[in-house]
Amino acid sequence: MPEHACPGAILHYDQDGDGPDIVWLSGGDNTGAIWHEDQLPFFRDSFRSTTYDARGVGGTRSLEPPPWSPEVYAADLASLIEAVCDPPVVLVGLSMGSMIGQQLSLDRPDLVRCAILLGTAGRSTGFLDEWMRAEIEFRRGGGQLTPAFATTHYGAFCYPPEVLGDAELWARLRRRVAGDYAERDGEALAAQWQACVDFNSIPRLPACRVPIHVIAGTHDLQTPPAHGRLVADTAANGHFHLFEGLAHLSIYGHAHDVLNPFIRDLARRYTG
Repeated sequence: MPEHACPGAILHYDQDGDGPDIVWLSGGDNTGAIWHEDQLPFFRDSFRSTTYDARGVGGTRSLEPPPWSPEVYAADLASLIEAVCDPPVVLVGLSMGSMIGQQLSLDRPDLVRCAILLGTAGRSTGFLDEWMRAEIEFRRGGGQLTPAFATTHYGAFCYPPEVLGDAELWARLRRRVAGDYAERDGEALAAQWQACVDFNSIPRLPACRVPIHVIAGTHDLQTPPAHGRLVADTAANGHFHLFEGLAHLSIYGHAHDVLNPFIRDLARRYTG
């Protein structure tokens, strides 16, 4: 992967395809490569896709120790877009990536055509807040799950009963869950999740003119649909799309055949 030097970090990124720019924003502790199997081949003929590793994961090297604020993550993204894309771009973000997408839409709306956000929230409240704070405390205390336990633990948070109850389908997706979650850098993970806990876009969203499209799944345990609906309802140009039976990572290997065309059609509205 090529590299881009921005203030405070060296970002690893990749580009694929030809056309208007889409930038894919990964969830916490996921590299940009998580989009390469199911999304990039589908979008290759219509868009130029950029993926990258955020601070705290993959090949990206931060020249500054944590904490890394949501504003820092958005500034990294802005620097990358200005250097390797033809802005404004379409953003597609999942989980923590969706929060970075919101932050960039607020801080640098000139760089964003529209933001398509999956598994998103505008602030950390309720169970979501308790869970992330518990994870941070666990990791900062030196806690480490065994690979087998981590795979099943996060698998239950990532996929819906349709997947977990289908032995053949789970066996196929288990490889991907294990690759992303079985072994994790506790310190970096805590730093990324701390940025999610600190994130709060709600006060600023009413003034945000960037089109915000929120995609939520009825079986998302990490960010239940109410979180995404609040973002869409609060944003000045917000839109809410609810999909039955989808969970937090259903776009990867489970319902990508449904979500990819939907995302492409949304992106085409803003790219001509």
